[in-house]
Amino acid sequence: MNFRCIIWAVFLISIVYNPIVGFGQQHQIVRLGDKREIFVDHYLIDKLTDVKMVMHTPRNEGAVLKFDSPWEGPFSGYTTIIKDGDILRAYYRGLPVPGDGSPMEVTCYAESKDGVHWIKPDLGIYNVRGSLKNNVILADAAPVTHNFCPFLDANPAAPKDQRYKALGGYHPGGLLPYVSADGIHWKKLQDSAVLKAKSFAFDSQNVPFWSESEQKYVCYFRTWTKDKFRSVSRSTSQDFINWTTPVPMEFGDTPPEHLYTHQTSPYYRAPHIYVAIGARFMPDRQVVADKEAIKLNVNPSYYKDCSDAVLLSTRGGNEYSRTFMESFIRPGIGLENWVSRSNYPALNVVQTSPVEMSVYVNENYAQHSAHLKRFSLRIDGFSSLSAPYNGGEMLTKPFVFSGKELEINYSTSAAGEIRIEIQDEKGKAIPGYTLKDAQIIIGNEIKRIVSWNGNESVSKIAGKPVRLRIYMKDADLYSIKFN
Repeated sequence: MNFRCIIWAVFLISIVYNPIVGFGQQHQIVRLGDKREIFVDHYLIDKLTDVKMVMHTPRNEGAVLKFDSPWEGPFSGYTTIIKDGDILRAYYRGLPVPGDGSPMEVTCYAESKDGVHWIKPDLGIYNVRGSLKNNVILADAAPVTHNFCPFLDANPAAPKDQRYKALGGYHPGGLLPYVSADGIHWKKLQDSAVLKAKSFAFDSQNVPFWSESEQKYVCYFRTWTKDKFRSVSRSTSQDFINWTTPVPMEFGDTPPEHLYTHQTSPYYRAPHIYVAIGARFMPDRQVVADKEAIKLNVNPSYYKDCSDAVLLSTRGGNEYSRTFMESFIRPGIGLENWVSRSNYPALNVVQTSPVEMSVYVNENYAQHSAHLKRFSLRIDGFSSLSAPYNGGEMLTKPFVFSGKELEINYSTSAAGEIRIEIQDEKGKAIPGYTLKDAQIIIGNEIKRIVSWNGNESVSKIAGKPVRLRIYMKDADLYSIKFN
């Protein structure tokens, strides 16, 4: 075989094994299955024509939990919210005076049925300030109580007495593992750290969880870049004890920024997508003047910086998608919101009504008014594909799905609409699923099944490479899912 024949053979083989070629660009087929896709990155998007990806602003719902117990106080923080059945559990550091690693640091607990009204139960586990009447679930365990971060273990192989797991600690001891059957009574899993300090400070909230998509434990934790920016590294484990060598996270072609916390966790409706609502820290960016700080009665060491919340995402691996550089949650009106280490998001997004999910933020740090505030979004509503009145289109990359129907989460104006065409891998409309056949969708629903001439079934094209061509007019599309 001569050289020219070899070249042609290689080309033909590449066509056979990589058949998805269209619109002048070669694509690998996305294995979508029945997973929900939210639009926080460009994973599924091939082309946008007069359609934009828009980040939405969470709605301020007010303070829901005051850190006003004597063992809590101005330096309470690093909150984790866990939904366990019909109960929401909040875990946070209690600290009335500054001092990392102080014996006064305790881990506190509160619970709620609706995410709005919270109670601090008298647990009677630890004697704090001479009384068992308190909501403390961990004490006398510094520095673990500095940043104790629990999660509900979704690993089906997890023992019942380890239904909850947690990590806590920092330099030089590293992260120590804890387990619990009920999320209230905790015990140390072993005396030695599972992630050692070495070059990692761990001096922030270090976030572990069981990844359903990766089938392993994952921990995203605090580290520093060579340029002295607060950042994130990642490690994984099969057993929660033995962890891989940490790998620094990357942020694509974006300017470096300090991430004081990152709060990376699987989105509960699409656990293959990890949503991170992080605290962007701006050191020495002072808003509060010295005289104003005295009036606020803020601790003198905590008003010469400011911070807000930003939205990132990742699908595993060591790279975040920073689709949006703008602030996700801006500090509120009032100088009390512009002090150091305030506006730090709590870990986890939780559903708080049939149409709403909630994000929580620690506010008024280093002040006696320190509290946890709730913000709300529509379900899947971090961001959306948004089209103007004049209309636009989104074309997906080729993908293969499983299921019998297509579900969308969307909203339109009274004058707006959405229509969806299903194409083959080459971009040709599939008969019966053309834009002309598509039902005109108008309204505002978390779940709507798409149809074509009254037909909702897509079973006959399941398992075949297809694309979606989505026409939108004065409309937002928040998510899609095949069922």
